[in-house]
Amino acid sequence: MATASAGQTARAIRCKEISPTEAVGAAIDRIERLNPHLNAFVYCAFDEARAVAAQADDLVASGIQDLPPLLGVPSAIKDLFDFVPGWPATFGGIPALHDFSPPATCLWAERMQAAGAILLGKTNSPVLGFRGTCDNPLFGATGNPFDPARNSGGSSGGAAAAVASGMLPIAEATDGGGSIRIPASWCGVVGMKSSWGRVPVVTRPNAFGGINPFVCEGAVARTTEDLALALAVVSGLHPGDPLARGDAFTVEGALPRMARGVSGLRIAYSPDLGGFPVEPGVRGVVEAALSAFEEAGGSVELVETRLPRDSQELARGWCRLISARNYQAVLSLRNAGFDGMGRDADQLPPALRDYLAEAARMTVQEFEALQVMRTEVYDFVQSFFTGRQGTSDGSAGFDLLVCPTTAATAVPNGPRGETVGPLQVNGAEVDPYIGWCLTFPMNFSGHPAASVPAGMLAGLPVGLQVIGPLGADADVLAAAWAVEQVRPWAHTYSETELSRAHMRRE
Repeated sequence: MATASAGQTARAIRCKEISPTEAVGAAIDRIERLNPHLNAFVYCAFDEARAVAAQADDLVASGIQDLPPLLGVPSAIKDLFDFVPGWPATFGGIPALHDFSPPATCLWAERMQAAGAILLGKTNSPVLGFRGTCDNPLFGATGNPFDPARNSGGSSGGAAAAVASGMLPIAEATDGGGSIRIPASWCGVVGMKSSWGRVPVVTRPNAFGGINPFVCEGAVARTTEDLALALAVVSGLHPGDPLARGDAFTVEGALPRMARGVSGLRIAYSPDLGGFPVEPGVRGVVEAALSAFEEAGGSVELVETRLPRDSQELARGWCRLISARNYQAVLSLRNAGFDGMGRDADQLPPALRDYLAEAARMTVQEFEALQVMRTEVYDFVQSFFTGRQGTSDGSAGFDLLVCPTTAATAVPNGPRGETVGPLQVNGAEVDPYIGWCLTFPMNFSGHPAASVPAGMLAGLPVGLQVIGPLGADADVLAAAWAVEQVRPWAHTYSETELSRAHMRRE
């Protein structure tokens, strides 16, 4: 069961090879054995899950043919802006919120549960999602399954560690600057941020609160098929999201497109996305993985380009924009008894406090200047697909863009709540919160992007980022599928330190 994907589990349940109770029981057993080593789960709802699984058993036994597509599949949600009634919501390990439980169900949980998935609890995240690592003062750091002394990446680090270690086949992840793709890269799983509006983001009191930068609901999984299954379930219009896309994403439409892979596609390869410092070893692993596209019938072309601004300036711009959003969230949490701008400010990381204070002082002119910066990044990314910046005639455009997901492999965990990314990459200073991640430009621009396992470097996973034109989510999945077929990564999960230790015990 630990190696089965979500799709395989759902099919086995429909064929009565296993029961939902057995699937959930196996997941619970693995969580209880491995979570003490990784700290991926921060809240467990096992009794609830067993009760739901028993109901799913009855549904299978009833003989109904049209069963929900993910019936009995174990999963989890992230402890950030995601809720189930009665479950704690600490917004990434804020100590004052350890007992806070809003009476709400987030969209991802609502739609996945309607599709039959069974939620086993909540996974770890950094405070307010403000960093590319997974650590916080309440729960501590999440370890990487390939080396538990190193970090899983963030902010969906608990989710990625749970999936890579076999606790779950699939888990919720969210992405405001790379929070799906960063931990997917570091933990050797596949994760995707869809096109803006593909998956609804329902926020209140500000219905447009997810756009600075674009925040996305998604998943991390072991297989590309599972990403497609999850995207089909959670995407689609929602009356609470004024920006949700109306064009449907379906498994029936996506799987045939994925099966065609990248045959005939022109793929641009940028080793540094136009200006990010990247460790040579990471670049080497990514470039070796590019052969998968050529073996699958695509053509890869090296492109020399420059970011519209220095990567450090862009990283600071991301921190300011996401903090403007988080500032409103912190103000709203006063109703929960958390005064993040006053008496409880010391429960927030110092850098986050500074950016929140800056957000409180931000003028309209400063905010507009950040939107101009975003526009420059949008034009930069879009130019790969149009051929000429700011045009839409498709002249000389590429079908896909690929680059490293992160500039370095997983860092060692630091003191509780203080783990950040590298301070330097390849001799150049980087912002330790987001500046080593080649992911956040696609949150500025809204383009779909996935991290795909590219290979290993000194025993640690390296991710390859695949970026597509707006709306071309199926093409991005097709590229991930092509890599998975030509250079399978499933065997790497048996190479994690915890898996080796488990096999020695057996």
